[in-house]
Amino acid sequence: MRYVYAVTGAILLGGAAATLTLNPVAAQVAQNEPGAVAAMPPAGAPMSFANLAERLQPAVVNISTRQSVQIQQRQMPPGFEEFFRRFGGEVPQGEGQGPVTQRGGSLGSGFIISADGYIVTNNHVVAPARPDAVVEQITVTLADRTEFEAEVVGRDAASDIAVLKVNSPRPLPFVRFADSTRLRVGDWVVAIGNPFGLGGTVTAGIVSALHRNINSGLYDRYIQTDAPINMGNSGGPMFDLNGNVVGINTALISPTGANVGIGFAIPAEQVRPIVESLRRGERVRRGYIGVAMQDIGEAEASALGIDRNRGVLIRSVTPGGPADRGGVQEGDVVVTVAGQPVTPDQTLAFLVAQQPIGTRIPLEIIRQGQRRNVSVAVAERPTDEELARINGAEDGGPADAPDPTKPAEEQSAGQRSTRQSLGLTLQPLTPALARQLNLRDANARGLVVGSVDPSSDAGQKGVQAGDIILSINQVPTATPEAAAAAVDAARRAGRNSVLLRVRRGNTPAAYVGVELTRARPAR
Repeated sequence: MRYVYAVTGAILLGGAAATLTLNPVAAQVAQNEPGAVAAMPPAGAPMSFANLAERLQPAVVNISTRQSVQIQQRQMPPGFEEFFRRFGGEVPQGEGQGPVTQRGGSLGSGFIISADGYIVTNNHVVAPARPDAVVEQITVTLADRTEFEAEVVGRDAASDIAVLKVNSPRPLPFVRFADSTRLRVGDWVVAIGNPFGLGGTVTAGIVSALHRNINSGLYDRYIQTDAPINMGNSGGPMFDLNGNVVGINTALISPTGANVGIGFAIPAEQVRPIVESLRRGERVRRGYIGVAMQDIGEAEASALGIDRNRGVLIRSVTPGGPADRGGVQEGDVVVTVAGQPVTPDQTLAFLVAQQPIGTRIPLEIIRQGQRRNVSVAVAERPTDEELARINGAEDGGPADAPDPTKPAEEQSAGQRSTRQSLGLTLQPLTPALARQLNLRDANARGLVVGSVDPSSDAGQKGVQAGDIILSINQVPTATPEAAAAAVDAARRAGRNSVLLRVRRGNTPAAYVGVELTRARPAR
């Protein structure tokens, strides 16, 4: 089970009660006014889930893996063998005799989707527990405790979906997918799985939210439920009241590892096409335009003069890629894709991934405060290995940062302004400083951060000495005076934040929204 950890707290209220009288305004009525809501419970809601569970449990399976990893035995320090012999002791056997195989396993759930033995589960249920581990065997156990050895037909790590196959001498019970786009918040759902290794466990709840993004991957769009989901439920089905699969139980939010009423399932609308591709032995194909993105927080939105939670900021554009050829630039804010708004619940990555490969799609962007429309051809997303090569994955951060600060009396007006406004001392990036920072581009232009006021917003956002400020509010900053002018322009525009484009060592640049310090009144 994948976890998203959260800290929860309780606020206890007592000792007093208040009564509020609400008067109708403009003929409005309460959302739960009698007659405005359908009868509860809705038609078809069961008094018991027993018949549903009895019918569905045979198609839900437990999945276990046997894994091995080789570890090197601890080597005996040099000279210790002679030490044992000299003093009459027995030399320990097996020390330093090569690798030792350790075995472990994993537990999860799955469900049968065809009578000939195809099974759907989460990829992380059947994946190696660590990079150097080997999955030696996958065992599928039916509700009647019949066991089969399974093989992996296909897996898609990006969506966390895998398809298995077992060979049975008899047709197996199976279930079908539902149209999860018809789900509504408040609908009943039933989960069946293998929590904590306890097979055939049935839990029920409602749909708590739809299209939930929990920052676990590029394609987050989960169904949230309060049906209890625990370790071992991963890969198991979430059913509607018609007994059809509306999702795959995948993750939970918990400070303890146990259920606290916030579980997540991958919607069937995303699962079904991926499963169909994997069953055919095909690689899952997704749309790609060649951009790196980052979310827009409050400071970034303020600096850009746009609404928060609308759009995504383009951090970089792959040279020669579809977005580059279509005219997208770093610093653009993409607000719609093919007419659909980009939001935290409907990300740019998700929307592009759904587009047919080879088609052209319109993007609405904001550049320097102006809305524009561009057209981009959708390509097929490369593998993660190919993407790492294309993007030139670099090592972590810079070398030891130099101290490019000058004595106060030697600092220019621009340097004094940025120190007061941003809490940063800045100095132009010279070839000598570039070599000292081990930059591959000795001709890079920008401002090197010499020191950071830890109480400033820039310091709180993680800006460090040795970082390079490439631009402020998308204006290149090769000199302290250019930086000061960009800050002054932001103040004149009534903005209390600026957008820094920051590069650390040889890693790709990123945008950081930084609040300006309050201007001191003249005396």
